[in-house]
Amino acid sequence: MSKPSKCPIAGGYEAIESKRIGGAIGTPPMNADWWPGQLPIELLHSQSAKANPLGDNFDYPAAFASIDIDVVKKDIAELLITSQDFWPADYGNYGPQMIRMAWHSAGSYRVFDGRGGSAQGLQRFAPLYSWEDNGNIDKSIRLLQPIKLKYGENISWADLIILAGNVALEQMGFKTFGFGGGRIDCYEADDASYWGPETVMATQDKRWLGEPGTKEYDLENPLAASRQSLIYVHPEGPFGNMDPLSSAQEIRITFGRMGMNDAETVALIAGGHAFGKSHGGSPKSFLGPEPSAAPIENQALGWLNSNGSGKAQFTTTNGIEGAWTSNPTRWDHEYLKNLFAFDWEQCESVAGGKSWRPKEGAASDLIPDAHVEGLRHPPMMMTTDIALIKDPAYLEVCKKFFETPALLDDAFAKAWYKLIHRDMGPKNRLLGKDVPSEELIWQDPIPELNHDLISEADINALKTKILETGHSVSALVSTAWGSASTFRKTDLRGGANGARIRLEPMINWEVNNPKQLKSVLASLEEIQQGFNSADSGAKRVSVADLVVLSGCAAIEKAALSAGVKINVPFVPGRMDALKEQTDEHNISFLEPYADGFRNFTKGKYAVDTERMLIDRAHLLDLSAPEMTALVGGLRVLDTNFDGSKHGVFTTVPGALSNDFFVNLLDINTKWAPIDEDNETFEGKDTKTGELKWTATRNDLVFGSNLQLRAVCEVYGSSTGNTRFITAFVSAWHKVMMLDRFELENELYRS
Repeated sequence: MSKPSKCPIAGGYEAIESKRIGGAIGTPPMNADWWPGQLPIELLHSQSAKANPLGDNFDYPAAFASIDIDVVKKDIAELLITSQDFWPADYGNYGPQMIRMAWHSAGSYRVFDGRGGSAQGLQRFAPLYSWEDNGNIDKSIRLLQPIKLKYGENISWADLIILAGNVALEQMGFKTFGFGGGRIDCYEADDASYWGPETVMATQDKRWLGEPGTKEYDLENPLAASRQSLIYVHPEGPFGNMDPLSSAQEIRITFGRMGMNDAETVALIAGGHAFGKSHGGSPKSFLGPEPSAAPIENQALGWLNSNGSGKAQFTTTNGIEGAWTSNPTRWDHEYLKNLFAFDWEQCESVAGGKSWRPKEGAASDLIPDAHVEGLRHPPMMMTTDIALIKDPAYLEVCKKFFETPALLDDAFAKAWYKLIHRDMGPKNRLLGKDVPSEELIWQDPIPELNHDLISEADINALKTKILETGHSVSALVSTAWGSASTFRKTDLRGGANGARIRLEPMINWEVNNPKQLKSVLASLEEIQQGFNSADSGAKRVSVADLVVLSGCAAIEKAALSAGVKINVPFVPGRMDALKEQTDEHNISFLEPYADGFRNFTKGKYAVDTERMLIDRAHLLDLSAPEMTALVGGLRVLDTNFDGSKHGVFTTVPGALSNDFFVNLLDINTKWAPIDEDNETFEGKDTKTGELKWTATRNDLVFGSNLQLRAVCEVYGSSTGNTRFITAFVSAWHKVMMLDRFELENELYRS
């Protein structure tokens, strides 16, 4: 046989015949491996519609409305008491297992940035799917899968997981406060959420400062969980120290960062631990890898246990073994009864999990085994349970609930409802007939629209009056931005609707330039009073609408100053929240630590300033071009919070032009830092050395990051001015409308 012809490019016979393929798409090293400090701009485009098999036009509210929710609940209730061989139910009831799944889905929420929670069904993806604290929840999801397949797109995984927990509570005798649907599934993992600095699961050595039990013990923001890969706190106490008092301290910090007070915290723990058991039936050495590390044949199941049957009485999750009450599948108040009834001593399971049992063998036969008939055990308490009677404040709450059980019933119902709906936004987003009529203060209530809307003629007249106040373009735009940019897509809180910018605490936030803000608001309130007291029939205008309209009017004026006539869209219908509808503590978590759009940073942080800008843009659901257009526009409109000229790369501030991009891309400017932290910079002419501009990292990142620079080149070109202004107005309108949920779909209305 003749040899194959030699390939002049591949390098010879060997190259042709070689079957060596070393990599395919996504094989390291990738850009992030070579340059790990690069800004993750791509995260602004995560949860892409391209990943969603349902398509852009899928109407989930309509799909959800098409099903009979009572029939779905009946199917779930039947599933709960139908034990299956692949994963036998403890005590013949999957109810406690489903409560745990729902609890852990919702419990990843934290108040500082609104990330986590149940609203997208992220529990189905890494990292949450493979967290140690979510051990064997993969089995719960598989148990629920037949119901999901039955109803398909008409109920999301996110809704189904939470509904299963609610049905489980009701099936086991507890009256819940209600249930609202409307959670829309994601179809890709969330890489945007920061879950902590540790790179090894089940560790907490980097997120804390100080020692447990001291005043200096402090958890890094924005985190809530005490430990990497946990939802809440280490059940054995901080760092596994088995100390109830320092455990109570950690519980208070963690649950507080979930938005729960002491009474809600005790109610959730006491209510949740009325059901089910903890699992430590096998040494952890028998457990296989978590789902994300499991071999392909496991089909995304993890923690497969090679001891005995690997399930039922051999099940191991966190390693602690035992149940809290004698009837783990019925609602009662025995948890607190047992907590107070016994003196407790430490013990250890075969899996190495440390917990507490009654001293001197008391109540050794109180608890039936979950699987072995005739076998009985003493009750179990975790260190986090003992903490509730060792901490004086928690103890008082426990006593009240123990002495008046109805208080616990009510507190657990409302705390559970808050837990599973905390990241759903206002009440008008909730779907279904089981949504309670009561609107709770943590839902940031706003009065319902009770008047006719202003007309186009009214809008134009009001714009004129606003501009006649004499406030600068900068002041008007800053006020509107300060109001609307509080929105967070993560938990659908904040935004311009409600005009909470005129109330405490927002009105005195440093980032809002309080002196300037109060002056603008006073003028807008005067305009409102004049309009509403005039003979305008049933039409009224709110301060919330006037705040947004003032920004629109100012931007139109600024564009005209640059020679471009534009119309900034405006949709009326916002209402003004009342002081009594505003929880100042709750609202305080919306205050930005940094807002690069206004060149604001509240202090010095470990994270780069420009990364915090990307974080803020992500919360506002902005793409990279939208973020770039807004920053460039806000700079030339002179809206820095403190009036500084950093990034104001124009000789005509207050005119809406593409000057920011033109001057940023000028190759005749040489930049150099002017402080030791490399936070502020001077740009000088390369020939004369003359100072031209000053800037912050939030400005220069648009020239240094290659992806952002590519966008700037579009906006800064000779043909880019109109495109930039169009992009700015579109992005501005998007931000102003982010919280107008009542306009999304009629089915969202309560």
